Amino acid sequence: MTKPGTAILGGLAFSLAVLLACGCSSSASASAAARASASVAQSDCQQVSAVLSDGPDPNADPVGYAEAQILPLRHIGVGNLALRGTITQLADAYQEFFASNGKSSSAKEAVAVASKKLDSICPGAAS
Repeated sequence: MTKPGTAILGGLAFSLAVLLACGCSSSASASAAARASASVAQSDCQQVSAVLSDGPDPNADPVGYAEAQILPLRHIGVGNLALRGTITQLADAYQEFFASNGKSSSAKEAVAVASKKLDSICPGAAS
């Protein structure tokens, strides 16, 4: 026959083991989800980089480059809301830059700000 104290300790030990097991699998699931999310973000960034690498040389023809980026940027579909908003911001800035034929200082600033914001999410994408 077991003593009542031993049964209680055994029950507590079993409960602790179950809780730890649940915590570990939950942590592993969260870690797997974070890795999956990171890979989606990486593919989104690769998609943006690919679009921005096409078109005329931005230094030789900044207005033509801006024009060439507007529609492709608007057609990128990404799941990350912050990235999606930044892509829209950059497309809008390029639209304004193109419409002003590159002469608007506010349009130039808008492109610079949106490009910097994009590079903070996808390092090197707008460079």
